[in-house]
Amino acid sequence: MANFYTDIPELKYHLNNPMMERICQLKERDYRDKDEFDYAPQDYADAMDSYDKILEITGEITGETIAPNAEGVDEEGPHCGNGRVEYASGTKQNLDAMVKAGLNGMTMPRRFGGLNFPITPYTMCAEIVAAADAGFGNIWSLQDCIETLYEFGNEDQHSRFIPRICAGETMSMDLTEPDAGSDLQSVMLKATFDEANNCWRLNGVKRFITNGDANLHLVLARSEEGTKDGRGLSMFIYDKNEGGVDVRRIENKLGIHGSPTCELVYKNAKAELCGDRKLGLIKYVMALMNGARLGIAAQSVGLSQAAYNEGLAYAKERKQFGKAIIDFPAVYDMLSIMKAKLDAGRALLYQTSRYVDIYKALDDIARERKLTPEERQEQKVYAKLADSFTPLSKGMNSEYANQNAYDCIQIHGGSGFMMEYACQRIYRDARITSIYEGTTQLQTVAAIRYVTNGSYIATLRNYEAIPCSEDMQPLMDRVKEMANKFDACTNAVKEAQNQELLDFVARRLYEMVAVCIMSHLLIQDATKAPELFAKSAHVYVNYAEAEVEKHFNFIRKFKADDLADYRQ
Repeated sequence: MANFYTDIPELKYHLNNPMMERICQLKERDYRDKDEFDYAPQDYADAMDSYDKILEITGEITGETIAPNAEGVDEEGPHCGNGRVEYASGTKQNLDAMVKAGLNGMTMPRRFGGLNFPITPYTMCAEIVAAADAGFGNIWSLQDCIETLYEFGNEDQHSRFIPRICAGETMSMDLTEPDAGSDLQSVMLKATFDEANNCWRLNGVKRFITNGDANLHLVLARSEEGTKDGRGLSMFIYDKNEGGVDVRRIENKLGIHGSPTCELVYKNAKAELCGDRKLGLIKYVMALMNGARLGIAAQSVGLSQAAYNEGLAYAKERKQFGKAIIDFPAVYDMLSIMKAKLDAGRALLYQTSRYVDIYKALDDIARERKLTPEERQEQKVYAKLADSFTPLSKGMNSEYANQNAYDCIQIHGGSGFMMEYACQRIYRDARITSIYEGTTQLQTVAAIRYVTNGSYIATLRNYEAIPCSEDMQPLMDRVKEMANKFDACTNAVKEAQNQELLDFVARRLYEMVAVCIMSHLLIQDATKAPELFAKSAHVYVNYAEAEVEKHFNFIRKFKADDLADYRQ
């Protein structure tokens, strides 16, 4: 049977990144749990061995249970009756296997029954699961909503809710509504305080809620009467055991069929406030969405891996004109670019997750004690890096997942259009990744301030100072020139002092810096492990250079007056 972890050596490479030593030290608080919990690591080597073993277990369950169930789950899907959701039979088997293996509440402290994992190995588990079944990945990986409750909830809420997630109960985040999709400040689900019962009551409708019949929900609702913007919104915890929420219907979707996307009706549902009033959107949803976006980046990398696997296997076995089609340049060109995008996107994903790990761990420590000046500076640096890298990771990996799924079908030819091949499911599942948890256009909006304030070019210059191998030096020189072109375009657009022009070319600037960063990360990886990454580094820099040149030529020739031609 396949093991979705051990079969991909690139995963173990990224797990063993040198930054993990600092991450483990912070997450484990210098390994203080070893005296209280017999499964807590004794030291760094022990912690890394634990992550490796859990990843191997995840890979085994994924290969033996989740992947074989994927086609059946896609065909059957979940069912809705009497206001409740029943998962597909294969989904129930998948959940049972994950719960029995203890793979829930992975990042939560051990005192709540969690594994106290850093974000990075947990994100690897999410990638592995998504490579087998992205729809099931949605259900299982929504456990990371508990991070927001842990960060902003009180101790009583921690003690009541976190152990339930660690024991295998499911979660959802109920944000969007029929008239509030990307524009969450328009949310109108009403929250009213019930004085007699000392609780909040929720009334209204939520739409497009992933895993909407979950056990625990984090709900964005309007708590301040008379308000119409984000300042009137608060975050609430709804417990399914309390009743008051019915599933009106499950959406009939193009893909991710195993994951029920629900329309929910709240009827005087009992809920409790999470954190402070009025900060639901301004603070808590932003934290929730950043975690979700990293999760979709992981899902996207998993789908890219699945697409590459299917395309490669088919190209090796399919013969035309007397030879396997993998020997035709038109086909191996597609496969090499698919693999390069996969490796580049994965490098960006785990660089982002490591940045998140450090600043999140320091945030958590700050709730126990005052940070030292050095720790405060470290926290500030990595929080900024995480915030700037997350929209790049989510946006670019979701686009690459779509592109790789498209090319996978193309490699299959007519067979790829037939429903019996897995590539059609991967193609359908990938399409949502560039839409939910913030479209690629919204990721550009989140990233553009780091373009204009100089953060990205500073990061690129820092990467240029990192030594590389002799084989990679010619690539490094080319990437430096790519960065110069990005910098020139940025300066030219800023000098125009035209906001509409900036908005119009923002996606091109976003893609320019993203491919430059990914090129650097691949060069760093190929320097350390050429047997894994050298080919992809060469292929990707060729690809990235062409992308930068395309955008450079467009931006330098484009004038604000040309905008009129694009308005419809």
